[in-house]
Amino acid sequence: MTHRTITGKIAYTSKKPHMMDQARGEEDFRFTHHRDGQTTLRAHCFIAEPDPSVMRDIIYSIDANRRPMDCHVRLTVGDKFMGSGWFRFGDTFIECESYGPTIGRVSQRVELTAPIDGFGTHPIVADGFFLSLHDWEAKKRHTFNMYLPSPDHRGATPPFLAPVRIDGLYLGTEEITVKAGTFQTRHFQFLDDGSSGMSSEHPIYDVWITDDSDAIFVQGGVGGYMQTWYELVELKR
Repeated sequence: MTHRTITGKIAYTSKKPHMMDQARGEEDFRFTHHRDGQTTLRAHCFIAEPDPSVMRDIIYSIDANRRPMDCHVRLTVGDKFMGSGWFRFGDTFIECESYGPTIGRVSQRVELTAPIDGFGTHPIVADGFFLSLHDWEAKKRHTFNMYLPSPDHRGATPPFLAPVRIDGLYLGTEEITVKAGTFQTRHFQFLDDGSSGMSSEHPIYDVWITDDSDAIFVQGGVGGYMQTWYELVELKR
């Protein structure tokens, strides 16, 4: 075997008073770490609440230098096809080919004047892995220049290139116990001051990831109007 595989499941629950700790969806993921240093993430995400539901499938690859290579996104909203998009990343450009019933066929190309910090694909496990790709030893807070396939907080719009600036803050290490086990973790926050470029200001988003090179999402939650919680319930590596 020339590659290493990690699989797992994340449970989505609510922290809203009328839905406290009730299930609101789930996410299955698979990381494939190749011998040449490339990594591919496959994730299937389902958000049942709030209505309409969102179902997302992504395949996303980064190279040995932790730079995005390509990504495919397919999205269903309210159990109806919303769109499908393919993204390709070069040193000086990003390309997108997308189709959806409300947007038709869309071709985009963005010329980059500097390297981006990453691509936000919307699966929860990808949020944690994204944070691990940056150096937190010398600097505890970073402003990320990145792109998303949707500026919506749930990623519930047809795939297209959306530029975003958002801060990440490293808060330290903690031992965390969840259904999947007990882990040494690193605790982060995503912070949005209202100028990120997302559809509206994103509430503070806490993320705990394993304190190792795998950087598996262990638990996390979003406050504000979202009041969501995410927990790793299965892991095999």
